[in-house]
Amino acid sequence: MTTATATATAIGTFTVRPLDPVEDAPVLHRWVTHPKAAFWMMQEARLHDVEREYMAIAASDHHDAFLGLLDGEPVFLMERYDPRYVELVGLYEPRPGDVGMHFLVAPSDTPVHGFTRAVITSVMEHLFADPATERVVVEPDVANTAVHALNEAVGFVSVEEIQKPEKKALLSFCTREQFAKAVAA
Repeated sequence: MTTATATATAIGTFTVRPLDPVEDAPVLHRWVTHPKAAFWMMQEARLHDVEREYMAIAASDHHDAFLGLLDGEPVFLMERYDPRYVELVGLYEPRPGDVGMHFLVAPSDTPVHGFTRAVITSVMEHLFADPATERVVVEPDVANTAVHALNEAVGFVSVEEIQKPEKKALLSFCTREQFAKAVAA
C-alpha cells in the first residue's frame, strides 16, 4: 500500500506519504543523528549514508519507508517491513498478515502533550488501513522503556526478548482487535 492516509486529531491532521530517499534525506539526517534518536543507531551517519539506507529500502520488495506530516510539515518517519524477509528472519514464527514496523518522531525543543501517542496511533491506523494487515510486529531495544510504554498504550503485548545482531530486542505484537480496543479506551 503506497497511498497516503490521513488521521485527524486534536493536535492536527497527520498524513503519511511514501518517503523520497533523496529529497527527504536532509530532514531524516537531522532526525536520525539527533541525540534523542540514539535507539535508531545512526548517530554517526552522514547525509549520503542516510540517502543510501533509504534508497536500499525503496529498492526492496519487503521494506517501505514513509514520511509522516502534521498539517503538511514533516514530523515522523515510519518504516513497514515484511518480517518473513527483513529484520526478524529466523527469530520468531511469522503468521500470515504480520507486518513489521519502526517509527521515529522528529526531535522537538517544544514537546506537545500527547504528540507521540498521536503519532503512533496514526502509524497504526495507516498499517491497519491495509486489509491484509492482521498483526503489527515490533522489536524495540529492551532498554527503550519509553517506547515499550507507548506500544502498550496502543495495544501491543510483549512476548519475549530476542537477540538481534545489533541489539537485544523486546518482540511485541498488536492485532487489529487489540489496537481497536486500546484506542477506544
